[in-house]
Amino acid sequence: MNDQTPPVNKAKKNTSRHAILTVRCTCFFLLLTLAKAFPQAPVPTGLIAQKSDWIGTWGTARQLVEPANIPPAPGLSNSTLRQIVCVSAGGKKLRLKFSNEFGNAALSIKSVQIAASTGGYLTDNKTEKAFTFNGKPGIDIQQGEETISDPLKFDLKPRAEIAITITFGTTPTALTGHPGSRTTSYLLNTEHASNDADFSTAAKIDHWYVITGIEVEKGSSTASVVVFGDSITDGRGSGTNKQNRWPDILAMNLQASGNKSIGVLNMGIGGNAVLKGGLGPTGLKRFEHDVLKQAGVRWLIIFEGVNDLGGTRDSLAAFQVADGLIAAYDKMITEAHAQGIKVYGATITPFKKSFYYRSYRDSARNKINEWIRSSGHFDAIIDFDKVLRDPQDTATLLSTAQSGDYLHPNELGYKLLGEAVNPGLFK
Repeated sequence: MNDQTPPVNKAKKNTSRHAILTVRCTCFFLLLTLAKAFPQAPVPTGLIAQKSDWIGTWGTARQLVEPANIPPAPGLSNSTLRQIVCVSAGGKKLRLKFSNEFGNAALSIKSVQIAASTGGYLTDNKTEKAFTFNGKPGIDIQQGEETISDPLKFDLKPRAEIAITITFGTTPTALTGHPGSRTTSYLLNTEHASNDADFSTAAKIDHWYVITGIEVEKGSSTASVVVFGDSITDGRGSGTNKQNRWPDILAMNLQASGNKSIGVLNMGIGGNAVLKGGLGPTGLKRFEHDVLKQAGVRWLIIFEGVNDLGGTRDSLAAFQVADGLIAAYDKMITEAHAQGIKVYGATITPFKKSFYYRSYRDSARNKINEWIRSSGHFDAIIDFDKVLRDPQDTATLLSTAQSGDYLHPNELGYKLLGEAVNPGLFK
């Protein structure tokens, strides 16, 4: 009897292993080839999904409303507020954004209507429609939260002025809004859910409250540009109810040049700073919300930094701020590029003769502007400094284009800024 185990055929076993390895390698390279030929799209979640379906056509940067800018007594609670906004691109279906980000209690909205404005507080009643929230006429927005209405069919024309009429229940004492509206709102101290309400006796307030954006369904509108800045972008020195801030001029020029599908979102805050201090959340803190989370953004213009320079005490501090601003711009560029957004850098305009002026601050401004122009980090440069400076004294704004404080432009100055932005940047 032979107790030995039969010897293994090593040649056969090696051949089998080689065959298995060959099959595995072939499958791997096949999968690799297919992956290159048909790259897998990222799963659309959150911001990406929103950006694929909706486009921002109007927006304003939210902030805590200072005590001097709150509505007159008895306030928004159990009152009706009509606010006027001017959109950029048009659309056939829209939705409205609201914020209680800085509230200290829940915000109760009982109803919201929209209608075409016919001037002042007047509206075209034939265009009146009501928003809903999950199918209901009103909503309670909790402290620290934002919300968006259900989509609404509405024939929104490009550059149309729209009246948004909100009937409130109880509201917090700390309000989220935008004081620098340059547009008059109308407050009735009664609850009235229709645009038929008589606003002739309403209190007039040149501020916006609670509303933060209008989005249109992607279709006739295709993309938006966010303008990120301070009071010069917010429009201080422009005409009240004239809708002639420089981003408005840009929006009008885009329409005139045939770029009718592009929305322009003004994310300027008066007194805002990029690094620290100022009014509203700093530029660095609000960048994600005001830029990256906007719907349909394809382009960004950064035009901010003068308030950071204006608070410096000496040359050392001014140049430290200059370095900080350059680093902040770089961070914004990187984050925007990661989302496929092109970033255009606008140079800081002159401020000699203004209350901000010190020679060391101007030197720091020139350092920043030189970096904006020459670093190659921006996708394009918009040289507002050259547009508005006096050729006889390049540290000073043109006397004909400044609003009286030699810091902010006047209506002519805003026109010059808006017209200096090449519409071809947004093809």
